[in-house]
This record gives sequence, C-alpha cells and structure tokens, in this order.
Amino acid sequence: MPVSSSFRTFVIDQLSRVIPRVRTRSMFGGVGIYASDRFFALIADDTLYLKVDESNRPDFEARGMGPFRPYAEHGEVMQYYEVPGDLLDDPEALRPWAEKAIAVAGRKKVKRSGRGAA
Repeated sequence: MPVSSSFRTFVIDQLSRVIPRVRTRSMFGGVGIYASDRFFALIADDTLYLKVDESNRPDFEARGMGPFRPYAEHGEVMQYYEVPGDLLDDPEALRPWAEKAIAVAGRKKVKRSGRGAA
C-alpha cells in the first residue's frame, strides 16, 4: 500500500481547500485522513478512498468505483470506496463527496451485545 509523497501532498492540498482541519496519519503503509477527529478517508497505492455507508455508496457505484480491498481482489471489503479521478482535480466537485464521507464517519455505530436475550 505504498503512497508517494507527491500524491499524499496533492490529495491533502485539494482536501484542505474545502475541508477545515484536515490531518493525516501514516498507517500500515498507507495514509489515514481525518477531519478533526473523524477518520473519513485513506490513501493506499496512490488511490484516495472515502468512507461510505448506505447513504453515499450509490454515488460511488453509479460512477463505477469499487471498495478498498487491502487483502487482494477477493479479500475483505472495507467501507471505503475509490474516489473518481476527475474529482481530485476539482476541489469544489470533491467537496460534497468529502462532506458526506465525514458525516458517515461521524455516525455512531450501534454495538450489539454478544449476549442473547433471556
């Protein structure tokens, strides 16, 4: 999952134009991207992925974009989808996609108890 420094700089520059307080953190050979404390994006193999759920996944699928698969094509699918390349060149077009991903990252997940109802 190597990330070139030039791609990392480019992505952060583009996101910083439309999202306040963007910061990065190196992780497992890739880069995690945060808006404040929300982990909403990642870079792996010089590809930007945004966090998805049922609210924004159809936007990515409509553009033919697929999920992040850190363990090969048939491995586990993570809840991050590849960003269409044309959005990276246009921060204003990227803005609503990033804002939706930040909203997804901010939603609390309901944790299920491991105990059965008695």
